[in-house]
Amino acid sequence: MSALATLRRGLALSPELRTGLAGTLGLAIVSMIGRAAVPVAIQQGIDRGLRAPGGPDLGLVAGIVALTVAVLAVTTLCGYLMMRRLFTVSETALAGVRVRTFRHVHDLSMLHQQAERRGSLVSRVTSDVDQITQFLQWGGVILLVSFGQVAVTAIVMTVYSWQLTLVVFGAFLPAVVVIRAFQKRLAQAYAVVRERMAAMLAAISESVVGATVIRAYGVSGRTAIKLDRTIEAQRRAQSRGLRLAVTSFSTGELASGLALASVVVIGVRLGADGALTIGQLTAFLFLVTLFVQPVQIATEVLNEAQNAVAGWRRVLDVLDLEPDVADPATDGVDLPRGPLEIRFAGVSYAYPDGPTVLSDVDLEIPAKTRVAVVGETGSGKTTFAKLLTRLMDPSTGEVLLSGVPLPQVRFGSLRSRVVMVPQDGFLFDATVADNVRFGRPGLGADGLALAFAELGLADWVEGLPMGLATPVGERGEALSVGERQLVALARAYVADPDLLVLDEATSAVDPATEVRLQRTLDAVTRGRTTVAIAHRLSTAQAADEVIVVDKGRIVQRGAHATLVAERGSVYAKLYASWLEQTR
Repeated sequence: MSALATLRRGLALSPELRTGLAGTLGLAIVSMIGRAAVPVAIQQGIDRGLRAPGGPDLGLVAGIVALTVAVLAVTTLCGYLMMRRLFTVSETALAGVRVRTFRHVHDLSMLHQQAERRGSLVSRVTSDVDQITQFLQWGGVILLVSFGQVAVTAIVMTVYSWQLTLVVFGAFLPAVVVIRAFQKRLAQAYAVVRERMAAMLAAISESVVGATVIRAYGVSGRTAIKLDRTIEAQRRAQSRGLRLAVTSFSTGELASGLALASVVVIGVRLGADGALTIGQLTAFLFLVTLFVQPVQIATEVLNEAQNAVAGWRRVLDVLDLEPDVADPATDGVDLPRGPLEIRFAGVSYAYPDGPTVLSDVDLEIPAKTRVAVVGETGSGKTTFAKLLTRLMDPSTGEVLLSGVPLPQVRFGSLRSRVVMVPQDGFLFDATVADNVRFGRPGLGADGLALAFAELGLADWVEGLPMGLATPVGERGEALSVGERQLVALARAYVADPDLLVLDEATSAVDPATEVRLQRTLDAVTRGRTTVAIAHRLSTAQAADEVIVVDKGRIVQRGAHATLVAERGSVYAKLYASWLEQTR
């Protein structure tokens, strides 16, 4: 996409930028006209005041000075108001872009998010939008003022001397050709800069989050080398962009010097021939300075614009991704009230460019049934859970809840009725109470205490340093892995879903806590449909039914006692292996 097309699309995504645009442009025009007041005042002061036929007319000079001061005061105020409006509007508009990009990232499927490093996705919402903001608030203002100043100055120069105006244009024509040729190279260079910046942020984020593993394995040196390489790659990309920018800016400097020298030489000649007065020549030299200054600045700002365009492209790349798991919104339906029954009808799933991980799954689970899904690592258990909660959609077939295909269910209804507790038990950087309240906002302290008591965790809460007000730290790292899962289970419990999906949610809990939790979960899951992806087969023992998955296919189904009795079966081998490990 060309730079112009990128900017056009970017501006279309920010309709707020057009708010009060006519008034802002009006203030800009008044501000620009005022900049030409000083050269005109100088010309009038010299020709009509100091070189008046009867001698210097100091009263006229004083009047010109007073008028000029008044004009400058008005234009300065207009410039202030213009910049204030532009800053306010641009910040509001790009805050909207940031919000839309952030929400779109969340709308993307798990596959899209896993396909790109998290630090790179974060950079789209942070540093890339920051680059656009910086350009619009400073570069954009300068470009607007500079182009306006060039236009106004060129008109006044033409009034004074069309010959000298052509000389100035002729001096800048080669520079325009050179700078234009550099713009494409600059665009490519700054696209690489934004990519290297994203890679650097991703590497830094990864090293901070994985600090414990890095120290545990003594790979700080290797990690430092990796960070050094990403930082060096970003520095080289930035340096290349700056070299091109400096070359472009120097071309403008050369053209500026050539323009001034030519005006002095040819202007003196025209003055000697009587084609220009001293005041007009002096004013023209001031006008050339006013013309040259914005051209030089605009050259530098255009270089910054390439960086902003590169940022826009990266933001648009995200916004152009169509979520493959989309919310039907107003076109969707709500799930029927009451416990939910599950049906997989001819479901298969294969990751893009990868093998099939689930094949021809035909399955019905009655409402209020507690089911354990077991199988070896990589057999497709977690994929089953993600399809059931619509974190992904099947490649073929369909998943239905109480007869309603999941793609037809509004996310608001689905997320309120179906809750999944993932294996990692992710927690937010808040207190234990705040994390549990994600399941039911507004739940009071008494309700929280009752929930932990019903789960059999009241004594665990009392043992925390600050009880329910204990901070869990970033990603819950102030708690142990098992404690994080306890909080995650409590969060799911207070959400009171009709379908509860547990993805090995008790795998990191110690045996004593597991026994306590298992007794509590019997009561928690009673009366609602529950699907537990089980790593520990004690979960399968307590289930109404066990579903055995092997190499992406359902190979067994039945009660625990029945499946164990089938000697040589997949489940019997899994159970024997688990018993061996627990001894």
